[in-house]
Amino acid sequence: MGIFAVKNAVRDDHIFRLTDDTGMLQHSKYSLPDPKYGYTTDDNARALIMALMLFEKYRQKKYLDLVYRYASFLLNAQNERGRFRNFLGYDRRWLEEEGSEDCFGRCLWALGFALSGRHTPGGVKEGLSHMLKKAMPHVKALAFPRAKAYSIIGLACLEGEDIKELALELAQSLCRQYDEHKDGEWKWFENSVTYCNHVLPWSLIRAYRALGEKRFLDTAEESLEFLGKVTFRDGYFKPVGCKGWLEKGRIPAEFDEQTVEACEGVLAYLEAYEATGKGEYLQKAEKCHQWYEGMNSKGISLVNKEEGGCFDGLTPDGLNLNMGAESLVSYMISCLKISECREQRKSAIR
Repeated sequence: MGIFAVKNAVRDDHIFRLTDDTGMLQHSKYSLPDPKYGYTTDDNARALIMALMLFEKYRQKKYLDLVYRYASFLLNAQNERGRFRNFLGYDRRWLEEEGSEDCFGRCLWALGFALSGRHTPGGVKEGLSHMLKKAMPHVKALAFPRAKAYSIIGLACLEGEDIKELALELAQSLCRQYDEHKDGEWKWFENSVTYCNHVLPWSLIRAYRALGEKRFLDTAEESLEFLGKVTFRDGYFKPVGCKGWLEKGRIPAEFDEQTVEACEGVLAYLEAYEATGKGEYLQKAEKCHQWYEGMNSKGISLVNKEEGGCFDGLTPDGLNLNMGAESLVSYMISCLKISECREQRKSAIR
């Protein structure tokens, strides 16, 4: 049951513990928020998505307050050129003038998700639309695959011929990169499988659903099948370890297993299920989520039910007992999405 154990209400203690007047802090030492590491725009962009999902499900003011908090963080993060700074010190001083392309892509994902939301307040949408217009001129110049993928996911939420054209160009470039790197049994976009891997096929499925280009779905399914052969063992999900990754022709690193991989696995497989109706994708989405709850290589739950948090991953020795923003938000989004899917299926059966 995880965090939805009590009257289907979310256990949100750690969300509010980790969030202050500025936004969501990046790290914790065990369950204590650690101001030393400040904040990241990456975390606050994903936290905005989480807060909107919580508000849509529960309609409580406290979650709407979080929407304003995290959206305001993104507004502050955008520089005059329209790009996004990522690292903010606890003293509210930016540590860089411009963040990574991945950060830019995650911001576009959050903006698209929020702008398309039925329950996003009109004034918030106006502010987010202002940010999107400043960011759009930079989309065509994106070079890194995950930045393109997150951007596709955000753009696919939106209407407009210009936006669809940008999404089409990005998806086509991902397919070209895939064709350049796939080789024999190696069906991937690069010569290594590293971090946030599911976002690549996930984005192409979103592009297929928005644009109708069959090539996008074919590439997504082929690459997702390859990734599944790497990450599912003995009936459970095991993401590629971050200490070594998986280089072409080698075996995947065992550890550390990171929480974001399970969340994006859930999102990718549910998207694939919705696009194709294939039950195997639904089963894999469930297994990705169950990784948090103990169906994993260590057989231990990463959910801290007492404090409403999620531990920071699995190491060779067991749990990483810190509970930072990425882990918390990843688990929450996964839990909310799986819960929504289960409720929809129950309604369909009735």
